[in-house]
Amino acid sequence: MVYLWVKTFHLLFAIAWMSAVFYLPRILVNIAEAGNEAAVRARLYLMGRRLYRFGHILFGLAFLLGLTLWQGWRIFPQVLPNVVATMHWIDAKLGLVAVLLVYFIWAGRSLKRSEAGGALPSARALRLLNELPVLLLLGVLYLVLAKPF
Repeated sequence: MVYLWVKTFHLLFAIAWMSAVFYLPRILVNIAEAGNEAAVRARLYLMGRRLYRFGHILFGLAFLLGLTLWQGWRIFPQVLPNVVATMHWIDAKLGLVAVLLVYFIWAGRSLKRSEAGGALPSARALRLLNELPVLLLLGVLYLVLAKPF
């Protein structure tokens, strides 16, 4: 029962974090397209800063719960099973999650750099980059569901 609650909350926070991963680059697209409209840009920067900070909190919670699912059986063997044993799909999944985290940090730093007067990539390039997390998430989902190796 404890395992199912931990897994449920891990999924909840991971889904919430992914919404931030998807939306922060969209805010960057909007900033790139806002031109010199100061009020619009100010609102987008505020939204982006808040989303970036909130996204880090969500990632931290998802990470801690995921770590509990992955290694918690060592500390609480009575309530948390060893769900990965000798399987290596988890290594690939964690690798993809690390790439997603790097992407999220890149988006947050791009936001900060832009707010400080730095240039953003073009709106078209940002739109293309915005598709990357969808592909990475597809890989994560496949690995978790299929457990191919």
